[in-house]
Amino acid sequence: MTDVQSIKALPTRARRGRGVRLLAARLALWATDESTAPAAVIWFAALHAALWTVILTALKAAQDVHMDVAEAFAWGQQFLLGYGKHPPLSGWVAGLWFRVFPVTDWSSYALAMATVSVGLVVCWYIAVRVVDRRRAFLTVVMLAIYPIFNFKGFKYNTDLLQLVTLPLIVLAFLSAFERRSVRAGVWLGLAAVAGVMTKYWAFTVIGAAGLAVLAHPDRMRFIRSPAPWVALVVLIAGLAPHVWWLVQVNFAPFTYAGDVYELGSRTRAAQFALLYVGHNIALLTPVLLAGWGALFWQPLNQPWWRSMIRMSQASTGVDLAQARNVWMIQGIIGLVPPVAAVAFAIYIKTDWGIPLFFLVPLACLAIPHLRVQRIAIGRLVLIWLAMTLVALVVAPLIAQSSVKQTAGIGSTSTPTAQFAQQLTDIWHTRFRSRWAVVAATTEAGQPMVFYSPDHPAPLTPGELWSSGLTSLDEAKRLGFIGICDQGDYRLGICEAWMAKHAANAEQLNISARRFFHGASGPLVRWKVYVVPPAALAQ
Repeated sequence: MTDVQSIKALPTRARRGRGVRLLAARLALWATDESTAPAAVIWFAALHAALWTVILTALKAAQDVHMDVAEAFAWGQQFLLGYGKHPPLSGWVAGLWFRVFPVTDWSSYALAMATVSVGLVVCWYIAVRVVDRRRAFLTVVMLAIYPIFNFKGFKYNTDLLQLVTLPLIVLAFLSAFERRSVRAGVWLGLAAVAGVMTKYWAFTVIGAAGLAVLAHPDRMRFIRSPAPWVALVVLIAGLAPHVWWLVQVNFAPFTYAGDVYELGSRTRAAQFALLYVGHNIALLTPVLLAGWGALFWQPLNQPWWRSMIRMSQASTGVDLAQARNVWMIQGIIGLVPPVAAVAFAIYIKTDWGIPLFFLVPLACLAIPHLRVQRIAIGRLVLIWLAMTLVALVVAPLIAQSSVKQTAGIGSTSTPTAQFAQQLTDIWHTRFRSRWAVVAATTEAGQPMVFYSPDHPAPLTPGELWSSGLTSLDEAKRLGFIGICDQGDYRLGICEAWMAKHAANAEQLNISARRFFHGASGPLVRWKVYVVPPAALAQ
């Protein structure tokens, strides 16, 4: 009798339970078989990206895109060697993406989810170098439950792209540590270049990998091989053009970091560090709870601790040498940043933790004495699916409730999309030409770049770390629209800049309010300065 015939012969309730178990078994087989496991991971990641793109589009329907997304889009309009605040890779990726996809809200969420889903696949390739394929697939599903890979991953920026580039560094490092070849060293160097060209924060993982080598019992086999030295040469060569750019702009990104993140008070730094630690623990909690439930769930008539008693014998599904590297790297990048932030009185943003905890599920599942049953895959996928479907249902309700009467500077509730279209129409009516430059703060100006069909280049008044996308001389030649948000604490600075550089401007006062399904958002007022092109002003 076949499995299907045996199931049909059972009573309805038993047949349903047996069918679920059979489906879970087939899923586990697909996810753990050597020939099908890569495809299973890729299909899971693609499904995750598709579903969460739909969810985020519905969830954020009452809002415009975050200014980080608009900024990345602006950078992608020109492929430079750097963009003032950061290295260029995140801008390059955004530029390529929006040359294929339309410049809309949904495609920005699709970019974010494509990024984290590529990260899921890379993390699986890391995991299979450390644990068996059963644990590796569980690692991927646990990461898909991690809020950074869904709810919190809605905004594409340098931090989110590091969920691809930092895992690539770890993957290349584990490969180089195992193979110790020239080729492996080249890949490690290229991965390090990609990480640093995304954000200098990548040096935390590069440094952690170096310390993991020094702490490893087999360190001399790796150090004496060509791999680390080839990687170092490739890293230096790959970063040379960007270093040249840094010199040309007088190391603007470091000026930005010093001006924005230096506190001068260890007490305040400690407060921010505690917030950072608490925030990341809170984000990891549902991941660990879901993993615990999948591994140790028992029927109601059996105590949950019975499964844990069976954790006595070490598993053969763990490569202890590589697991030691994973534990070391995760420990360093988890603990050192907040400690260093306090020591050097640095404001550590909670978002800086976005790319630093992707190894936590693997670090837990790599515990040799942990008993991992095949049924855990089906349980964990069910938890992920239930969470995703619930989010799909409640997303429109959350969007409705997110409409508020007040909004802070740079809030996504500000009606920037309709404002951008209004300013574009004003420019076209007056000058019959493309609107080329917008002069405003990052919060007010970057959304104009994204939402205006002309995609004007951004110019930020008084900013010492210019993106390099345009200049004041070019703005005066081509004409520009200046924007001062009347609710911004920097209004006086903006007005002073406009008085100096837009003396001949036509001045307008514009207000706007967002309406969503009958609910009204905050009323926002802007002072607008329309400066004609130099040829028309004469």
